[in-house]
Order: sequence, then structure tokens, then C-alpha cells
Amino acid sequence: MNMQNLLAQAQKMQRELKKAHEDLAQEEFLVTKGGAVTVIFYGDRRIKTINIDQDALEADNKDMIEEMLRLSINEALNNIKVAEDEINVRITGRAEGMMGL
Repeated sequence: MNMQNLLAQAQKMQRELKKAHEDLAQEEFLVTKGGAVTVIFYGDRRIKTINIDQDALEADNKDMIEEMLRLSINEALNNIKVAEDEINVRITGRAEGMMGL
């Protein structure tokens, strides 16, 4: 394969990768913990919603709610990372992608 074909292939992969990541940015990642806390992130790591069940809002539940929020947020962010890695592997064959080409 000549250099021009390699360059064209790399540019095509970059376009596909960019489009896939743009689509991912609009995808929603929902995580619920203990039925008391729900977080929804967009694929670009923006928080869409944090919901705390009214029944969980008691003073003695403060530590539990904070822990469920922490766990939910971390899980949602991990799910986004997994989705990004799947996109990168599908398009480039590498988990880190080709955006730096």
C-alpha cells in the first residue's frame, strides 16, 4: 500500500472516529444506586440529571446518599470510557484512537 493510500485511510478513520464520538456525546448513560440516587450523563461527560428519591432525604441518610452519588458518578464515567474504547477499537483497532494523527 502506498503512502497516499495510507494517508487516505487514516483520514477516513479520523472522520469515522470524530462522527462516532459526536454521536457518543449525545448518548445518555444512566446509573441508579439503591433506588435512591439516579445520575444521567451524556457521553461527553456532561451531567444531564441527578435525582435523589424524596424518601432518601433524611438527615441520617446524608452519608449514604453521598456514597451512592459517588458510586453512580464513577460508574457512569466508567461506562462512557468503555463506550469510547469500543468506538476506538472498532474504527482504529486501538483503544486510544487516532485523534492525534
